[in-house]
Amino acid sequence: MKRIIMGVLLAFLPFASNVYAEDPTDGGTINVAVQPEPPSLMIGMYSNATTQQVGGNIFEGLMRYDKDLKPHPALATSWENSEDGKTWTFKLKEGVVWHDGKPFTSADVVFSIDKMLREVNARLRTSLAFVESISATDDYTVVFKLKEPFGPFIRLFEVGTTPMMPKHIYEGTDFKLNPANHHPIGTGPFVFKEWKKGSFIHLAKNEKYHVKGLPHLDNIYWHVIPDAASRSVAFETGKIDVLPGGSVENFDVPRLTELDNACVTTDGWEFFSPHAWLWLNNRQGPTADKRFRQAIMYAMDREFAKSALWNNFGKIAKGPVGSKTAFFNSSLPDYEHNPEKAKALLKEMGYDGTPVRLMAMPYGETWQRWTEVIKQNLEEVGIKTKLVSTDVAGWNQKISDWDYDISFTYLYQYGDPALGVSRTYLSTNIAKGSPWNNAEGYKNEQVDKWFNEAATAFPDTKRADLYNKIQKQIVEDVPVAWLMELEFPTIYNCKVQNLIDSAIGINDAFGTAWIKK
Repeated sequence: MKRIIMGVLLAFLPFASNVYAEDPTDGGTINVAVQPEPPSLMIGMYSNATTQQVGGNIFEGLMRYDKDLKPHPALATSWENSEDGKTWTFKLKEGVVWHDGKPFTSADVVFSIDKMLREVNARLRTSLAFVESISATDDYTVVFKLKEPFGPFIRLFEVGTTPMMPKHIYEGTDFKLNPANHHPIGTGPFVFKEWKKGSFIHLAKNEKYHVKGLPHLDNIYWHVIPDAASRSVAFETGKIDVLPGGSVENFDVPRLTELDNACVTTDGWEFFSPHAWLWLNNRQGPTADKRFRQAIMYAMDREFAKSALWNNFGKIAKGPVGSKTAFFNSSLPDYEHNPEKAKALLKEMGYDGTPVRLMAMPYGETWQRWTEVIKQNLEEVGIKTKLVSTDVAGWNQKISDWDYDISFTYLYQYGDPALGVSRTYLSTNIAKGSPWNNAEGYKNEQVDKWFNEAATAFPDTKRADLYNKIQKQIVEDVPVAWLMELEFPTIYNCKVQNLIDSAIGINDAFGTAWIKK
């Protein structure tokens, strides 16, 4: 027996839950800020946030995900999973064409995932280790056979993780040097028109898009404006209609959102669930003692940072898994702001006042101010700190070389602990040279065992039990000091309608957006 996960009825709707107060109107141009300028629009090879933002409107995945992380059809119309969880069968949408007019078929899916992305997409490649084979049984059917059940499999198919690539363009070429990288060809609602370096990227309506009536817009211009203050001014003066999350400093957000006809939303980050924390070097110095790490948690006034620095956008993090990520345990104990508990733990461990280095994250003034707040919190309980400042390259290098005591960071969770959480805590993921793995040096054999079991446990009830155990143990061990589940507000002119309607927000927003006349 097979379980039908999603039927064909939804295949031709943006989302089944979409109900518009009025009929969308066609036409018009939307101007969007993009910063920094993306290194490329080839979304399969580059994971930069701005590459994803622009490229996600040119390319498509097999599925889209709503704000509850439930999958909906995109280039796939339905999918089935076998009783043993090891065989997935996807039915593809017929009549889809690439921007150059060639038909999209199952051959493109097999080539994209099993050949091109397996070679050039490091994040997807890790998950593909669970896939034994990918085959096309006809032009519109693709079968994935897994080595064993892999719980996060159904969350692999959004456009940023698994974009479909044209086999007829890339097969037999050096993928990284293919000329199409500079003139991308997808199946998405917009086609690439022009990129004037340092100025703008122009996308135009795909007149042959496979969803009837979409897109509504004629054009999107992504404007490169390096200075944050200038981006704010561009929105104030009407040159820019959309400021994606994180494109202006937090202290400018209240002023901009109070402008006439300015709207704001924190929707569209559900899939990424960005988690901010302090790296704590578990290898040496005071931070190697669990009691010191617990003291840091009690010392921090995270509510103050949330209100004063983040304008109350975001949530206080309870532990390693975000509240919007699968298998979040809401019953975990809280580390409230309690300086007396912090002092008691430091006394118990015999902390002798050895200074620790506190390194800021070089991502703008908000992060610098946050570093100053944490420094004050720590010194109030007797932890001596020495501030370390660096640029982005220097920050990457110091974390990669484990040359730090305490440092800020934030990482995405990608909807499932096996995709975006375990990498930070598995001891097998300790390796110099990357700031995105287990850079703190946490080692717990039982946690390793639970993580490995949870990735392939079947059904999800077994995974939930394992992830509950993992979260309780990690919260006890405090390998990193969790700060906040970040929410980056997207600010936009209220004439822009239905801007965010998926769990990846701006990254695939404009196919269903429209302008109110």
